[in-house]
Amino acid sequence: MARKQVTLIFPQHLIKEPVIYMMAKEHEVIPNIRRARVTESVGEVTLELEGPEDSLKKAVAFLEKKGVKVEPVVGDVVSS
Repeated sequence: MARKQVTLIFPQHLIKEPVIYMMAKEHEVIPNIRRARVTESVGEVTLELEGPEDSLKKAVAFLEKKGVKVEPVVGDVVSS
């Protein structure tokens, strides 16, 4: 199992959508919310994702395709 920390920035139209749930269910990764800040216009969530490395890559691609900006957390190390 690999772990990766990312910060997700949600545009206004996705704030109320269950995007993290859909990503986790579809790609079989375990999300752990480390920090979150949501306003009327933007949502920002720092997540730790755990799962097979291939699933993590697909999960990030899923989020980006939905319109979520995905940024790596500085100092993040993917480990097995």
